[in-house]
This record gives sequence, structure tokens and C-alpha cells, in this order.
Amino acid sequence: MSPLLPDRETVFFRNAAGSVIFHSAGYVELAWRSSRIELGELQAFYEQALKLLQSTGSGRILSVHGQRQPLSTAAQQWLTGDWIPRAIRQAGFRHCAIVEGQDPVHRLSTQGVVSSAPTTVEFRRFPHRADAETWLTSQRAK
Repeated sequence: MSPLLPDRETVFFRNAAGSVIFHSAGYVELAWRSSRIELGELQAFYEQALKLLQSTGSGRILSVHGQRQPLSTAAQQWLTGDWIPRAIRQAGFRHCAIVEGQDPVHRLSTQGVVSSAPTTVEFRRFPHRADAETWLTSQRAK
């Protein structure tokens, strides 16, 4: 992307979990809603993110947690045992910038995922979106 052109975003998918967005800067954003979600809704959300990662070849995710509710143990296990390994194999997922949520319990569930995920993905946690975007856009795609 040329530094003179503004970042453009395209909403790819929406459900109760939030929105999956592609940014022309070369990453996929997971913009979470604050409502509680069922495991099936979370899985549908991530499956759409995987499709977008595959079609764009970006290998990078910006996950903006905001007021997102903590993930259940089942959701954490599914992410670390199923989705993340598939995203690595099928879409070259390698970098994830996380904009921290406000809830301390939420931050603990995020840490559970980060610490259990395959080490081939580099996770970085940030208090501010601008810092997360700066880091993420400095990482090379797959």
C-alpha cells in the first residue's frame, strides 16, 4: 500500500460475535461486540476470518477486544487445538495484534489462548489500537 493512500476497510462478515473486516493495509480485523456469544457463533465468526485470511494471503490479524466477554474454556480449547493450527496450515497465519479489553477476567482468558497457542504465531498485546496497527503493519505477510 502506498503511504499516500488511506487505509480502506471492507466488512466481510458480521454476526453476534462481531465483524470480520479486511484492511487494505494487509490485515484482517476481528472487531468484537460486547454481548455474550455461544460457541457456535464464535466458531462461525472465526471460520469466516479463516476464509478471509485464505483469500487475502495476509497471515495477520488485528483483534480488537474492547468490551468483549471472556471466552469459555470450550472456546479457548477450540481456538488453540483446532482453529489456530488450521489457520497456520491453511492460511499462513503468523501474526496477531491484540488490543486489550477492559475486563480483567477477559484479559485472563486471552492469556489462556495466547499461552496455549502454537508458538509459530507471534501474539502481541497492546493497550491502544494505533500501537497494535503500527506493529502489525510492520510484519511481513506469509
